[in-house]
Amino acid sequence: MSDAPTIASARRRLARQFQDAALEFAALDARLLVGEVTGLDLTGLLVQAERPLTKDESERLRTFAARRLAGEPVARILGVREFWGLPFELSADTLVPRPDTETVVDAALAVLGERDAPAPRILDIGTGSGAILLALLSELPGAGGVATDISLGALRTARRNAERLGLARRARFVACDYASALSGPFDLIVSNPPYIPVNEIAELDREVREHDPRRALDGGADGLDAYRKIIPESAGLLQPDGALVVEIGQGQETDVSALMQAAGLTVSDPFRADLSGIFRAVTGRLAPR
Repeated sequence: MSDAPTIASARRRLARQFQDAALEFAALDARLLVGEVTGLDLTGLLVQAERPLTKDESERLRTFAARRLAGEPVARILGVREFWGLPFELSADTLVPRPDTETVVDAALAVLGERDAPAPRILDIGTGSGAILLALLSELPGAGGVATDISLGALRTARRNAERLGLARRARFVACDYASALSGPFDLIVSNPPYIPVNEIAELDREVREHDPRRALDGGADGLDAYRKIIPESAGLLQPDGALVVEIGQGQETDVSALMQAAGLTVSDPFRADLSGIFRAVTGRLAPR
């Protein structure tokens, strides 16, 4: 009889370890990591629950468990995160896409749904993994888009995601600071910029502050530095009646709205809240001709 743990016992033991370490989603994390080393989905894990782990699977699982217990997010360990129902490859140069950011996609789709633009041109500023732009393209078969990032590593990751999702022919990737290398016009501009005040970064969850790139977090002294660049640039790149949709941090809706209004954009839509009820997206529109 093999002394190797079975798939089921490995899941239980790992979940207990994670629970003892006060990890929030202990059972889910354990399932995902065991699924990764065995190559099995949830159904496979249940059907093969009594199969012993191989030596290689056990060794990989120990390595993954140690990384998780050291505070590394499961998405970083797996190298992939689901966003808008799509799998996105991650790298050290990208944020982990979060459910909060789907609020931006929702708001952007609502804006385009109000306009007669069968082939909208979209710009995603600071694209990271490409999550926002590629989620939009997946919903809008006639759309094309441009994604910018100052990080070449992030752009390589975003381009690979576009290729894996079959969207590369409708997406272009440009290395620049915000939108400095582009000319418009665009029907829609979206962005999830860095918005954490610099003195609050040390207070973020360990998984964020130690594993997300700092430049994707640091919004300057008041968290608004990126908006001060993105909003005026975007106002000059929008089509008449085009819209800018940005993600915001908690409590930033008033300041970001004021910056939009100062740039000539109208903030008439209600702010969009995430699943926790926190305002996450602000939309500004350029007046029609």
